[in-house]
Amino acid sequence: MGEDGGGKKGLPLFVTKEAKGRAAYKLFASTILVGICLIWVYRFTHLPRAGEEGRWAWIGLSVAELWFGLYWIITQSVRWNVVYRYPSKEKLLNRYGDMLPAIDIFVCTADPEIEPPSLVINTILSVMSYNYPPEKLSIYLSDDGGSELTFFALLEASHFSKHWIPFCKKFMVEPTSPAAYFAEHSEPLDITCAQEWLSIKVKSMPCLARHV
Repeated sequence: MGEDGGGKKGLPLFVTKEAKGRAAYKLFASTILVGICLIWVYRFTHLPRAGEEGRWAWIGLSVAELWFGLYWIITQSVRWNVVYRYPSKEKLLNRYGDMLPAIDIFVCTADPEIEPPSLVINTILSVMSYNYPPEKLSIYLSDDGGSELTFFALLEASHFSKHWIPFCKKFMVEPTSPAAYFAEHSEPLDITCAQEWLSIKVKSMPCLARHV
């Protein structure tokens, strides 16, 4: 395990962890490499003589096996030592503060049947609840289909956002999509906020279910 992204400038912004169970894969990959090398040795030590039947077919197969063998070896560069990086989002604001850049987020939709308004609403509410300075965060919805259903669903979601966003910031809610959050948490995680949690859940039901 290693901590990166910080150095001497402050706390690290992410943690790097090696993938587990790689020893078995490395053993497996080593046996494949031995097999590839043995095939190459066999192909080049048993090359048919000039004029012998099947010489060009043998050469063609040898070139193909050489090519695919080299390709397999090259791809091991991204498979041999797999690592995962876990960001520490809460440290980003602490380090950069007012220096964070302004960002624009575009959410695109076209067909209310293929992309239900409830899905669009959850996406919008999710990105609106990001732990990012609100004055530097702009969210745009592009509805190529011009659906009235999506419009009124978004209008209703705008009213719900006045309750949902403060709730997310107050209790550090994850995930910030209402549907995903209440699907994962059927009960409040903290009993002290049970009443507020229930109130938000009741408010979210019409907003998320009416426009499916």
